[in-house]
Amino acid sequence: MKFTIRKSKESDMPQVLKLIKELAKFEKEPDAVEVTVEDLKNDGFGEHPAFHCFVAEVNSKIEGIALTFHRYSTWKGKIIHLEDLIVSQDMRGSGLGTALLDEVVKYAKNLGVRRINWEVIDWNEPAITFYEKKGAKVLRDWDVVWLDETGINNYIANL
Repeated sequence: MKFTIRKSKESDMPQVLKLIKELAKFEKEPDAVEVTVEDLKNDGFGEHPAFHCFVAEVNSKIEGIALTFHRYSTWKGKIIHLEDLIVSQDMRGSGLGTALLDEVVKYAKNLGVRRINWEVIDWNEPAITFYEKKGAKVLRDWDVVWLDETGINNYIANL
């Protein structure tokens, strides 16, 4: 199978959003996606893009994405966060995931970052195995913490 890994374009965002929704369904959160195609276009392109996205294209169709953004670690300095590495259900096991991760690692190396961070849901053993085979450390003793929009609003209301 022939595929291309490339930097995303604004015109890719409808297909990118489709994959994001596919991941949400896979992770048993089908109604959790609030981002729109317009959000992705506005946030990912222009003078100060909020993210960098690679796409895996097969026969002119986007079958995978890797979306990253910059972070800063008080321990390491510049790092990037891999928000999602998504391969469509039909294309899993085809090498697209490896090719996308390879591209992210090369991108990080070129940026001079000291670490790439990402999360994986604890029941997704195939993904955990994949990442560990690539040399990633899965830190099972850390919990993800976040304030969602409601939590932020409640927090502010209680200040």
